[in-house]
Amino acid sequence: MVDDGKTSVGSESRLLARMGSISFLGALVSALMGFLLTFVVARAFGEYGSGIVLQAVGVFSIALGLTKCGMDSVNIWLMPRLKASDPGSVRGTLIFGLTIVVVVGAIGGAVLAVIAPLIAGANEPDLVSALRMLAWFLPFGAVMVTALASTRGLGGILPYVLVGSVGVPTLRPILVLVVAAFGGSAVLAVGAWAVPIVLGMMGALVVLFRQTRDLRYAADVHSWWPSRSQRRSIVRFALPRTVSVGLEQSVLWLDVILVGYLAGTAESGVYGGASRLIAAGFIVDTAIRVVVSPRFSHFLHQDQLASAQGLYRTAAIWLVLFSSPIYIVLAVFAPTILGWLGPGFVAGAPALAILSLGCIVTMSAGNIHSVLLMSGRSGWAAFNKAVVLVLNVGANIVLVPWMGISGAALAWTASMLVDALLASIEVWLLVGLRPEPRAVGYGIIVPLITVGGSAALLQGFWGRDSLWALILTVVAGGLLLLVWCILDRRRLSLDLGRTRDTVSP
Repeated sequence: MVDDGKTSVGSESRLLARMGSISFLGALVSALMGFLLTFVVARAFGEYGSGIVLQAVGVFSIALGLTKCGMDSVNIWLMPRLKASDPGSVRGTLIFGLTIVVVVGAIGGAVLAVIAPLIAGANEPDLVSALRMLAWFLPFGAVMVTALASTRGLGGILPYVLVGSVGVPTLRPILVLVVAAFGGSAVLAVGAWAVPIVLGMMGALVVLFRQTRDLRYAADVHSWWPSRSQRRSIVRFALPRTVSVGLEQSVLWLDVILVGYLAGTAESGVYGGASRLIAAGFIVDTAIRVVVSPRFSHFLHQDQLASAQGLYRTAAIWLVLFSSPIYIVLAVFAPTILGWLGPGFVAGAPALAILSLGCIVTMSAGNIHSVLLMSGRSGWAAFNKAVVLVLNVGANIVLVPWMGISGAALAWTASMLVDALLASIEVWLLVGLRPEPRAVGYGIIVPLITVGGSAALLQGFWGRDSLWALILTVVAGGLLLLVWCILDRRRLSLDLGRTRDTVSP
């Protein structure tokens, strides 16, 4: 099916708004719980204890990225296509993928337990104990992530949000707080962080079973295992994606681990606290990505390039429009916000400001990584992550001894910018979706004027460390942004009641 370039984007925008709002609420809860977790860990265990917890979580996240073998991305990419054209293959494909992650997850957990002393170093016995504790949870985490992604691929946004974005993130700070209240150590806090993974896995499998049970299979097909050609297709996509995700998680977390090696565990705790706060801005990215990834796969599979371009344009505008205000507040009021974690964390304010500004620029590329993956080009994504990881490690080695955690922030920001640039060029040349600099640039200007202007004015009156300036910036800047969005809703692709004839800007 070929798109004639006159497909309506109004219905897609409404779908994105409706499903995105559900996803956004879940991502908001997840981000708030993540901040609460960071707050509880920082207050209960200090800079050193925070360093133990965050380094352990970082190693676990990298290991999880490898042991799930890319099967989560496979099912987000493949399920919408199979559901539409070959529903009889859905069950067998899911069983194949889950079998792989169970086996590889168990092996990965054993390996992690063995090499924990090599990762932590001889002088960090607490980190070794934390890593060995997390090793038991690695196969459960791999199954949970894969099963949740499969529910997304089959169209289940609500279960994904309730389990992955609300249930698991909410339980974590509660359990860690219980450990802290009874005088438990940072190592026990790591175990408390991991326990909800098992519950999340069970919930995800129940939802997935119901989805596949209710799916109407073709009358003559009841396959419990994919065909040889289907297995080959899955493996061709999954292998580079496994490498890509492992490298991606390394880029996200390796700086925290490297800071621990190069500057000490306490510095790692301060930097980890600052870097985890930028996850607040990811709530918009996560909310939109959860919805658009299966839609990109569907459109590109059906050769509906114009519809994919229109969806990409709308999602990119919304991403910068609603995530930039969060990063502006984090950058401007970094000392105040980090002070909530404890006096020792205020030293991370320059790093938080650098990370926040870097995120604004990086997100101007929109959901470009989702487009690249959903076009089936996981190999290119893996190549990008390899380049970015080399850049990140090299920059950290050079900058951290010289600039401390601000150097780590610069290294991470440069890595993210290169990653977005490479993906944008590849999508333009290989897929045919072009960048939208004019539309996205305008989406950045609006929050810079409304929220950024309010922050500059109020900070000049009350000072950078004023809580009142922060609160009033959020209120006044948010109201100005809302008014601008209402008055200029068509240019910002927020006029969901209208249908345009083309997807051109």
